[in-house]
Amino acid sequence: MRYGAPEIFNTDQGSQFTSTEFIKVLAAREIKISMDGKGAWRDNVFVERLWRTIKYEEVYLRAYASASEARAGIGRYLSFYNMRRPHSSLDGKTPDQAYFNQPMPELVAA
Repeated sequence: MRYGAPEIFNTDQGSQFTSTEFIKVLAAREIKISMDGKGAWRDNVFVERLWRTIKYEEVYLRAYASASEARAGIGRYLSFYNMRRPHSSLDGKTPDQAYFNQPMPELVAA
C-alpha cells in the first residue's frame, strides 16, 4: 500500500459495507469500522456535491482514452477547483484562499 492501512474506515450502512466478507477484510487488518446512522444522508452531502461538480465540469466534457488519462484530467481539474475556481459559498474565494490564506493567482488573458 502506498500510504498504509487506515486506522478507521467510515461508510454508510449499504449492504456492500455490512457484508460479513467486507467486515472480515477490515478486521483482519485491525481497521476500526465507523458506520453512519441509517438514513444519515447529511454525512455524504458535501462529497456528493463535489463529485457532481467534477462530473459536470470535467468528466462529462471529456472523452478519456484511458484510466490514466482520466486520473490526470481529474487531477488537473481538482487543482483548478482548489486554486482558481471562485466559490460562492466562500464569498468568491477559492478554497486555497479561504482555508490556507493563499493569494489569488494572476489571471492570464486568453
